[in-house]
Amino acid sequence: MHFLKNIAPHMATAIGAFSLLGWVYLGLLHGRFWQPLFAAPAIDPVSWPSIDIIVPARNEADILPRSLGSLLLQDYPGTWRIFLIDDHSTDGTGDIARKIAAQKNQTQRLEVITAPDLPKGWSGKVAAMQAGVARSQSDYILFTDADIAHPKDSLRKLAARAVEMRLDLTSLMVKLHCTTFAEKLLIPAFVFFFAMLYPFARANDEDSDLAAAAGGVMLVRRRALNNIGGLASIRSALIDDCSLAKNIKRIGGPEERSGRIELTLSKDVKSIRPYPDIRSVWRMIARSAFTQLRHSYWLLAGTVMGMGLLFMAPFVLPLTSGMLATGLGLLTAIFMILLYLPMVRFYGLPIIWAVTLPVAAVVYIGATIDSARLYWQGKGGQWKGRAQAS
Repeated sequence: MHFLKNIAPHMATAIGAFSLLGWVYLGLLHGRFWQPLFAAPAIDPVSWPSIDIIVPARNEADILPRSLGSLLLQDYPGTWRIFLIDDHSTDGTGDIARKIAAQKNQTQRLEVITAPDLPKGWSGKVAAMQAGVARSQSDYILFTDADIAHPKDSLRKLAARAVEMRLDLTSLMVKLHCTTFAEKLLIPAFVFFFAMLYPFARANDEDSDLAAAAGGVMLVRRRALNNIGGLASIRSALIDDCSLAKNIKRIGGPEERSGRIELTLSKDVKSIRPYPDIRSVWRMIARSAFTQLRHSYWLLAGTVMGMGLLFMAPFVLPLTSGMLATGLGLLTAIFMILLYLPMVRFYGLPIIWAVTLPVAAVVYIGATIDSARLYWQGKGGQWKGRAQAS
């Protein structure tokens, strides 16, 4: 008993030290992931490339008036059109899309394509995207989700940036819906955790092997897509955006170089899909979290322990340990909150929300474990009534 009493404070101190060192590394040596990164304005090109916009949509009738409506109002100077892929919807998505185009006198801009039966070995969203690619002949393809609202100059800015920087993939992490309690607790944390996994600056660095994209907005040069073998190269990917970015960065560019990609945050392009409660965010996380871990239970265990060490230990130690461990915990908690604060401010929330990061981490840990459970039960990748992970 005396041995245990003597060793416990040392263990607590060691845990506090490891947690602090982890956050010092993340804050100083991990690509400044905590700092929101935005694209610089680009000059207009001499010649505007043609762009086809591909919108995979499955049961999106309620949200299309705002999202598709915004796309139909683009002021892009070049040639452009929209392919909306009705992915076996049961709510009249295709008909609603046609009505929206007619109301805005833009029927010539929109073609609604009925997705074919899901091919063997393809994930649902990628198969729907491919149905649009098969009809497209443009210089660039913009893949954008059916819940994204674009300002009128969105297409113009994306194209100008892609041409000026000679980018093969230009992607935006859009500003997610953040008004409910669940959203305020979990949405800034979602972007923060994503940036921890994929520091934007490293993903954009040509000398780094890291690649990432956000599926809500991805402008792809057709030549780059052809160079990787088209979407067939990611046909079974559940995390299609990062898979596409990885392939393009590795082999998507011209013969003399690898592909150039850029991922930045957007203040103006927004997701209008609401997450009214924690359960809805939980389902969104559980859909692909275990896939992100390559379906490895060892990686799952390591992730749970790592997140516990980083996010929970700094707040638990001051409640249970001696003075040194308590000091380490408090110092680590302050450092963590300061790193999270820029994302909280990006979402326009009071700074007090920065203190809730450990609570959000607990939810994400639970959803990640649940993702593994769903995979084990053969229900992985559930999205709009279809299981896609295998």
